[in-house]
Amino acid sequence: MRAIVITEPGGPEVLQIREVTDPVPGDQEVLIAVKAFGVNHAETHMRKGEWPEATPISGIEAVGTVATDPSGVLAVGTKVLAIMGGLGRTRNGSYAQYTAAPAANVAPVETSLDWADLAAIPESFALHGNLELKDGQSLLVRGATSALGQAAVNIASDLGARVIATTRREDRTGLLRSLGAEGVVIESGAIAGEVRKLVPGGADRVLDLVGNSVLRDSLQAVQVKGRVCQAGFLGGLGPVEDFLPAFDMPSGVQFSFFGSFEVGSPDYPISAIPFQEIVAKAEAGIYQAKPARVLAFEEIADAHRVMEAGEAAGKLVVAGT
Repeated sequence: MRAIVITEPGGPEVLQIREVTDPVPGDQEVLIAVKAFGVNHAETHMRKGEWPEATPISGIEAVGTVATDPSGVLAVGTKVLAIMGGLGRTRNGSYAQYTAAPAANVAPVETSLDWADLAAIPESFALHGNLELKDGQSLLVRGATSALGQAAVNIASDLGARVIATTRREDRTGLLRSLGAEGVVIESGAIAGEVRKLVPGGADRVLDLVGNSVLRDSLQAVQVKGRVCQAGFLGGLGPVEDFLPAFDMPSGVQFSFFGSFEVGSPDYPISAIPFQEIVAKAEAGIYQAKPARVLAFEEIADAHRVMEAGEAAGKLVVAGT
């Protein structure tokens, strides 16, 4: 099969198309004929050798059809999406014509969406649970023009939450408002004061996709007994220097991390993510889940360049292998 291989740690140019042996699914695995896949920030770190684990064939998510399911649960040709389960980290991932994914990380879907549109959904809409956001609460989304950020704004707005979103670029304000953001703040790394002007006392919930570089500020932007969930590292992988909970954590505020790599584990079964409902809402236009840009298999290096330059403005999808 054709696959995109990380030939050595480095820039986007190290992603090369190669002929490799087809994967063979083992017990409790599903062989998927990949029709499209999303491109994620984590994969740029894997390519550069900055991630703790990475395989030669990257890609943490995919959509396609079942080629083989040794268990017989999924019929050949069934439309599925796959996410995490070690894809791209401990087992070769989705940058290929075929990928063998753990059955626990594969979800069948019925949909009329084309492959590129469907591929915009898995990783972007996998965030759930940590914040326990409710109708009428306020949510601050930092890094909101990222694919995951846009999905979060969309979902929270549909839920009935009051959404405040951040972006580094003023020209993306309209995009965020179209997704349901009531207020937009230009990201400077120190926005807690501005958020508290928009939401007196602070936001009920904060979804921080920027990461450690703004963690202290996110903790100051949430109200007493509020929640902060970190789910990304758009600002880089560097640690929070000299972080002291006694001084940096507001009393009563809950802080958690969402790691999509745990999806498919007993504690975070893929069945807990309502993908069929999400797909239906995308079909109906309730969720604006279309990719920002669709690229060809041969354009994977360009996809990584756009991602690293911060020019994606949403989900990048590679369609056709």
